[in-house]
Amino acid sequence: MSRIQIETLGKSFGGRHVLQNISLTLEPGRSLALIGPTAAGKTVLLKCLVGLYAPDQGTIRIDGADVTSPDMRAETLDDRIGMLFQQNALFDSLSVWENIGFRLMARGITRAAARARAEELLPQVGLSIETADLFPADLSGGMQKRVGFARAIATAPDILLLDNPTAGLDPILAARIDAMISSLARKNGATVISATGNMVGLTQAYDDIAVLHDGALRWHGGADRAQKDDNPWLRQLLSGSREGPIETINIEAQ
Repeated sequence: MSRIQIETLGKSFGGRHVLQNISLTLEPGRSLALIGPTAAGKTVLLKCLVGLYAPDQGTIRIDGADVTSPDMRAETLDDRIGMLFQQNALFDSLSVWENIGFRLMARGITRAAARARAEELLPQVGLSIETADLFPADLSGGMQKRVGFARAIATAPDILLLDNPTAGLDPILAARIDAMISSLARKNGATVISATGNMVGLTQAYDDIAVLHDGALRWHGGADRAQKDDNPWLRQLLSGSREGPIETINIEAQ
């Protein structure tokens, strides 16, 4: 059975169609890179999946259960989804380790055990254990991103939704985070969807790729196929070319 089934999903804001007839199927243990230009609808799709936005049309099924209604989501998902938000969404008044262990403590795990889990994860995301007692204001944007990622994976969720997980990270650390994402999917059987702008090593880091543009799904398939497919949206994004169906800002004319 598929872990996630998205069928003809649509979402609009003020008459603007942000998502139009999106249909995707994702299996357990596979990772999907969701790519597209700015304002393509990537973040909105993730927020529909996590339940922050209610879709205007279509259905979302988790392990075959329709979770479109809020009541069904709570009953079916519980704490199965881990989410890394684009702006990290850390709690300013909590220390790093408390941010990472927040959901663990909400489940009834002791503070000592939550701190131990946080200290286990910090080196894995490239942060020292000494970072545990700092606060978000003490960290750079890239460090906050890594804390947010550690919090997302702290509960070993079945479904991991990541919004720009490598933004603000150097290429070496970005590659390390991408490798962790792939490993989580394969070792833990998690289904991972990552909205990413990092095209470096994309086809090696993820199992599948989906391309969004103007709220529509332009291409979806295995990463092995992406390397040789001639889909113009896919080729333009992977190559970073100005030529193609995705319009770019003419900086020279401004």
